[in-house]
Amino acid sequence: MTAVDPRPAATTSYPAPLPLDPALEVPGPSVRDVIKAYVGLTKPRIIELLLITTVPVMFLAAGGVPGLGVVAATLVGGILAAGSANTINCVLDRDIDEQMRRTRRRPLPRHAVSPRSATVFGIVLGILATIELGLLVNWLSSLLALAANAFYVFGYTMVLKRRTVQNIVWGGIAGCFPTLIGWTSVTGSLAWTPLVLFGVVFFWTPPHTWALAMRYREDYASVDVPMLPVVATAVQTARQILVYSIVMVITSIALWPVGGTGWVYPLAAVVLGVVFLREAFALLARANTGADGAALRPMRLFHFSNIYLALLFIAAAIDPLLR
Repeated sequence: MTAVDPRPAATTSYPAPLPLDPALEVPGPSVRDVIKAYVGLTKPRIIELLLITTVPVMFLAAGGVPGLGVVAATLVGGILAAGSANTINCVLDRDIDEQMRRTRRRPLPRHAVSPRSATVFGIVLGILATIELGLLVNWLSSLLALAANAFYVFGYTMVLKRRTVQNIVWGGIAGCFPTLIGWTSVTGSLAWTPLVLFGVVFFWTPPHTWALAMRYREDYASVDVPMLPVVATAVQTARQILVYSIVMVITSIALWPVGGTGWVYPLAAVVLGVVFLREAFALLARANTGADGAALRPMRLFHFSNIYLALLFIAAAIDPLLR
């Protein structure tokens, strides 16, 4: 007969799982973070420059203060259009943006927004811009904004940027369109005056961009983007900057006889042009001494180029008010 052990059978027990500490949970992005990421896709700093070249031209076209409704509608449409082009640019350039120091904190390299969501966002902005400008301003301005977007996305980003040293020269045409849009939003037609200002921005863009590219030369070289400072010496780049700067100043002064401005604009164009040329000559002088990298101080010209463009166009807006 088998003896039965009176003791209860042993059982293996495990401690009850501890509740998760809410402090250890990884929080999802806040609404503010999401909004900030989508705004970042539109590159607000670039939009600021585009608006600087839009609104003053409207004053010039109106010969005074344009209608506030037209200004507001043009600004909204311009912001939407530029935001659309910049967003699509971020999507197409996300591979190189992730590798460059200057751009690696953008929303897509940080994975704050998915490429698909960014693409949809960019397309929606473009559609809204086209409709808003067409209905509230005029269809000529709307078509010009659409053409600028198409050229920036397909011409510059997809074709020129990674293939030719002339990328920013011809790709910069897209950034010249706000002068035409500002004029047509008031007059409904084109004229020589906005075309001269178109030329000012066209010749301004290479010195502005090449100065920045000199500062971030290694960034562009690491991703095989053939900006001029990557494929040319500092002296050669500085010479090209000087040449474009001279033509830019001459073009800016040409607005005086073409646009029939008063004395405020040409005075501003001459004074600002002299300072710009002084910076360009100084950059070339530093390059000729063998300076390289930070010693070239190209950001001096880059920062002044922003001031130059803003003050020149403000002078264009003030001139008709004083007349």
